[in-house]
Amino acid sequence: MELSGIIIERINKEGPISFRDYMEMCLYHPDSGYYTSPRNPIGVNGDFYTSSSLSSVFGALIGRQMEEMWQILGRDAFTIVEYGAGTGMLCRDILSYLQGNEDLYARLRYCIIEKSPRMASIREEHLHEKVCRYDRIEEIPAVNGCILSNELLDNFSVHRVVMKDELMEVFVGYRDGFIEILRPAGPALKEYLSELRVALPRDFRAEINLQATGWIKEAAAGLNRGYVLTIDYGYESSELYKTCRSGGTLMCYRRHAVTDCLYEHIGEQDITAHVNFSALAHWGLKNGLTCCGYTDQCHFLLSLGFRDYLLETMAHEKDIATAARKASFLSHTLLMDMGSRFRVMAQRKNVGEETLSGFRMKSA
Repeated sequence: MELSGIIIERINKEGPISFRDYMEMCLYHPDSGYYTSPRNPIGVNGDFYTSSSLSSVFGALIGRQMEEMWQILGRDAFTIVEYGAGTGMLCRDILSYLQGNEDLYARLRYCIIEKSPRMASIREEHLHEKVCRYDRIEEIPAVNGCILSNELLDNFSVHRVVMKDELMEVFVGYRDGFIEILRPAGPALKEYLSELRVALPRDFRAEINLQATGWIKEAAAGLNRGYVLTIDYGYESSELYKTCRSGGTLMCYRRHAVTDCLYEHIGEQDITAHVNFSALAHWGLKNGLTCCGYTDQCHFLLSLGFRDYLLETMAHEKDIATAARKASFLSHTLLMDMGSRFRVMAQRKNVGEETLSGFRMKSA
């Protein structure tokens, strides 16, 4: 049975389901979900690109930031925990860069947490002697180092709400097609907005990512000393809830096209929502994490020496014209395109107030 039929069957049996449950089934149904079925969504033959899939420069510069974190932490044993490791390309590129620092590399442990079976099997191609796989961060003892996520939180399943006379939650029903039904929102959704001091205008639609707040609590509990580094597209509350986004931020990616057709191509398209970085900062602080850096990806990479590192990498190309085209493409994509849309946040725990190099250059 196709995934749409499985969802319809559940609705017929249980009644309307929350949009959050609908999105969870679309993306992570054990047999037919977008991220659990046998396909690689990343790359030219997939549905979208990630920064790490475009060039090893991205991973190398994150490695450079990790190297500085290690120095700040006292040049001792250092653990990197990467959530949502995907194909393993980012892991590979970070490790390749860090191999140049023998002292750090000898003290390094790289742990990956990845729940997609398809991504886990692809990742095996890039496995490295430094890499260990875990199902949960609780299995990893004494994390002193950095917890990393890149383009992870935007794929967490979200609750969809709309403000009427009171806050309403979107449920999904079926009547000759999928339909949306509004029901009064529960306490957890109301408390989320209340804690962030967000008052939505009438008819404003938004997403509430309770899984992201749970994730930052989990990361804070798993980190003994060090940093949490989060890279994703999104905004702070002041930007996220502007009138221009009154319809919400949910988007679908299929064959490198972007749509808002949430009830089509079920299980065959990615569904994402922008991350609320104010929520990460707020619930992080409540759980012992202090925000120590926030900027866009463009300024993060530039602060870490993107241009010089790119030129150094391109110097190995035999064809100067080809090197110039590659450099131009990567500069535009990683700095101007993805660079303007993605945000980078660093949070620290039991660490001094040293400014990380990636955040020395402020975004506009």
